[in-house]
Amino acid sequence: MHTLIFRGDYRNCWDNSPMERFFRSLKNEWVPVTGYMSFSDAAHAITEYIVGYYSALRPHEYNGGLPPNESENRYRKNSKAVASFS
Repeated sequence: MHTLIFRGDYRNCWDNSPMERFFRSLKNEWVPVTGYMSFSDAAHAITEYIVGYYSALRPHEYNGGLPPNESENRYRKNSKAVASFS
């Protein structure tokens, strides 16, 4: 098996901007200033942020103000099948 790994120019700051924005939102909207008491507390709270809020409820400007889950559902609903397998 061959794997192709894409690696952009390490001097290009725009390659990583979506992840930088995500982590900024996570820190500013969810992580308490005092931090978490344990790793498991952090893992549970951050999972709740991603699954329960960031993807399901939080509006995203890129998606026309829709949360990612809703935007994806609308996209799939309006997409036409290219091929069918039987």
